[in-house]
Amino acid sequence: MQLETASFTQNDLAKYPFLKETARYLKKLDLSIQDLANTEMGQILKRAEERIETSILRVSVGYRVENDIEIPSFPVALMLVTATENKFIKKRYALAEAKQALSNLQLESPEKIVAIGHDFEWDITFNQIREIPFEFAVSFADYLRNTTHLREKEWKLVNRIMVKGKVYLNKHEAARLLQEDIQRRVEERLEAAGQPKFPQEILDIAERMKKLAAEKLGTMEQETFPKVVVQEAFPPCVNELYNAASSGRHLSHIGRFTLTSFLVNIGMPSEKVTELFKSFSDYNERLTRYQVEHIAGDRGSGTRYTSPKCETLQTHGVCTNPDSLCHRVNHPLSYYKRKQKR
Repeated sequence: MQLETASFTQNDLAKYPFLKETARYLKKLDLSIQDLANTEMGQILKRAEERIETSILRVSVGYRVENDIEIPSFPVALMLVTATENKFIKKRYALAEAKQALSNLQLESPEKIVAIGHDFEWDITFNQIREIPFEFAVSFADYLRNTTHLREKEWKLVNRIMVKGKVYLNKHEAARLLQEDIQRRVEERLEAAGQPKFPQEILDIAERMKKLAAEKLGTMEQETFPKVVVQEAFPPCVNELYNAASSGRHLSHIGRFTLTSFLVNIGMPSEKVTELFKSFSDYNERLTRYQVEHIAGDRGSGTRYTSPKCETLQTHGVCTNPDSLCHRVNHPLSYYKRKQKR
């Protein structure tokens, strides 16, 4: 017999402000953009600003305070992020909200996990097959949509238990897949918000956030690398991959990963890296953009991946035409750094 899923309390709405139930709760408050400049909104505005600041600095939304401040601070934070008109801040904030939700979900009951899954219109149920040692069963479609960009081998369908179109998950795995959907929902709300006319006080906060983001990007974009990407300093292997991608020639999986991770680490924007693959016969803009952003650390765990070491590239046949400098380094990024100094 199917167990009933949990209902949402005000504490839940504070922890998971992206829920549809939270939106219904907030509708009763009737907040408007002009209200943001009112003195009585001071604490809520301060908390919203804190959410964004900590998302930029630590990919977190910070600690929880009283529900009557925490719940409305989320839509206010969305307004502030929208006011920045900054792609980095938008992606960073969505990722921070999703990562915070993941931490909270790890401590929830199975009933709450299912309830939140239903909020995202997942076909998720409690496992009814005693012989399968997992708590949840989720539809193949929901599983596939949220694992397409997860690189770890445990997410590959061949390594999962699937029965009659249902994939079986433990609580940690279900929470991790919810993180993907949560990030998507926050990003969609930020894109759907448009760009209304904001009070000057809001624009001033947005300007401070943009300056903070610029400072953070300065440390993330590998300070030892020049801001201008110089192809002449690419190691031979990466240069070969770059030229192949530019002309639409086939690249192996590790070749694509090596090229993408190398380029994002030397400072090439994710948008430009995505465009590089446009001439591929299997090009899918949404999928390619998501994969590039995942490698760049703008999605998923927030970790920026580095390209494989030279030894690994040699094993997979990606190392091509090594020159004299190649024999003195053990990583493509080390080659680039040394070549730049020359």
